[in-house]
Amino acid sequence: MGSAASDRPIALVTGANRGLGLETSNQLHAQGFRVVLTSRKEISGIAAARKLDPDGKGVVYHQLDVTDRQSISALAGDLPSLASRVDVLVNNAGIGSWGADQRQSIRTIETNYFGSRDVTDALLPFIPGGGRVVMVSSGLGELSYLSRDLRSKFADPSLTRDSLDALVASYVSALESGEAKGSGWPSAYSVSKVALNSLTRILARELASRGIRVNSVCPGWVRTDMGGRGASRSVPVGARSIVLGVMLPDDVTGGFFRDGKKILW
Repeated sequence: MGSAASDRPIALVTGANRGLGLETSNQLHAQGFRVVLTSRKEISGIAAARKLDPDGKGVVYHQLDVTDRQSISALAGDLPSLASRVDVLVNNAGIGSWGADQRQSIRTIETNYFGSRDVTDALLPFIPGGGRVVMVSSGLGELSYLSRDLRSKFADPSLTRDSLDALVASYVSALESGEAKGSGWPSAYSVSKVALNSLTRILARELASRGIRVNSVCPGWVRTDMGGRGASRSVPVGARSIVLGVMLPDDVTGGFFRDGKKILW
């Protein structure tokens, strides 16, 4: 790997001002990547980038709210001045919702599923052949959390993006009418990650001809603000699982991994 900045692989990480996103950026930087660190909160994001790389040569910052189309467009518009390409996109930005709060549940879907989808779509023109997209998912996104009927729909290998969006819309509709639980839907967080895993498989098919690999990664139960202090894994261990997802063999796409090993979805 050359020493010049232009020769270094470039990774863009969303939700990277703290927790798993920040540590993933740190580990990728240590692996020789030039990192575009993004976050919704600009002040904390700038501070995080400076902490990782005070000179600003190996880590650069751009604001990004994955639920805001204008913010996504601004990133795509400014990206050529920050990086010549995106060799690796890590869709890490996410929030959790396990309760009955309808507004929080919808926000979870908007962030974890639609946000990752929209950022990926916007940045695809910058991802070259051989590039990689890593979706940060969760074991709570396994199909076993769905009812049998819903499971078969999400697991359908011929599922299209439009059909997936329709499934997610049906969850939101059931949520708004108070019928989500009775219809076999789990928590909003689980739904968002099941949908993200489905999107991973769809994108893997769509982008195969361009040589772009797309995989989902479970970092495990990690001691972050979301995971809580009682979680079984440290942030560095969880982030290492994400980095191993970046480093998967060239012929691997459309899978679900933890610690570099394929797991059941």
